[in-house]
Amino acid sequence: MNAELHLRIVGLLLLLLCVMNLYVPRRFRWKEEMASLSLLNRQIFLVHSAFIILILLMFATLVLGFTRQLLEPTPLARVILAGLASFWFARLLVQWFYYDFSIWRGNRFNTIMHFVFTGVWIYFVGTFAAALLLNLGVAS
Repeated sequence: MNAELHLRIVGLLLLLLCVMNLYVPRRFRWKEEMASLSLLNRQIFLVHSAFIILILLMFATLVLGFTRQLLEPTPLARVILAGLASFWFARLLVQWFYYDFSIWRGNRFNTIMHFVFTGVWIYFVGTFAAALLLNLGVAS
């Protein structure tokens, strides 16, 4: 495994997720959907959405800007890799066990997206976990 290459691919995918998230409101008609929410709930929702994009951008910057440092056997690199692997593993679990199956079953686009994102989250988890194991000297 070329850990550096895979981390860079993950970083690019994270940047792509940032861009994709800019189109989510239009794709899912948030303006119409959120019209019935109170002003407070609508603003909280929008602020949380913006911070998700910021977090993705920060993850991308970390992975792309400090790829080699993440592979150095330091406690900080290990904590970061473990945290990233755990974060994306939790996201994978949400994909399968929180979202109702009726959302994607029977809907071609949603089904494709469900499996595409499942694959992306698995790739993220696998890449960060493998980099962590390499960092720990468990894998070579």
